[in-house]
Amino acid sequence: MRVAKPTVLLAFLGPTLLLLIVLRIWPATAAFVDSLYAPRSDQISLDNYRFIFSDRVFQQSLMVSAIYSLIVNPLQIAMALMLALLLNTKTAMIGLWRTLVLLPAAVPLSVSAVIWGIGLRPDGPINALLMTMGIDPQRFLTSPDQALWSIILIVSWVGVGYWMTFLLAGLQEIPKSLYEAVRIDGANRWQTFRYVTLPQLRRTLTFVLVANTVANFLVFAPVQILTQGGPRGSTNLIMNEIFTLGFVQGDRSSAAAATVVLVTVVLAVVLIQFRMMQAPEDNAA
Repeated sequence: MRVAKPTVLLAFLGPTLLLLIVLRIWPATAAFVDSLYAPRSDQISLDNYRFIFSDRVFQQSLMVSAIYSLIVNPLQIAMALMLALLLNTKTAMIGLWRTLVLLPAAVPLSVSAVIWGIGLRPDGPINALLMTMGIDPQRFLTSPDQALWSIILIVSWVGVGYWMTFLLAGLQEIPKSLYEAVRIDGANRWQTFRYVTLPQLRRTLTFVLVANTVANFLVFAPVQILTQGGPRGSTNLIMNEIFTLGFVQGDRSSAAAATVVLVTVVLAVVLIQFRMMQAPEDNAA
């Protein structure tokens, strides 16, 4: 077996490593360093972290982000899995149905936000449809009780079809012989799903769960375009708060500290998810 020369490996990996350093590692390092310096000071301190954790607006953004993540992640994955199971069957025009479900993912999230913003206006088509059904017009994006649910709707509109494609690919990789074996043993649909489909889909589900969690923690465009964190902070997700601190208020150090907090929270959640999604034999080992 021939081993590639270091120069050849560097030629192939060099551009990727350079982009990784410039676009990922360097900005992350710079944000961490900036978070340790108070504004207009050259001394290292934790003042930025004390400030953001004592700031009620930042505390609220953490709470809103937690509520949002606890709702949107299970919702998107459950809907994506149901659609994947449904579209993994032999149905007439199955290719068309798969395309229609995936189509919203082809539209940039910012564009989808603008389209949904028009639809959810007080005088928009959705309220017009509700009125024809005898339902009073809803405030949607201008209501503190409905705005976050509206953002969840918009994000899920794009995300469900996207994550469905990964789960559908995972379902198609499951050997058909396993289903034939449990069918001979007399297993019903629920038993087949629980003891064959879910275990075989574990790795794909783990990837989708982790990637979906990270993506939803970083949601910014719909909030900035439609609500700017309002009304009354009900949609002020942590990414929007970081933008406000850094670019609206000009507090770069506090924004860097908030970014470090966000990255820490995401890493902690991802590690927990990896632990929860391990196979029983892996835990025993």
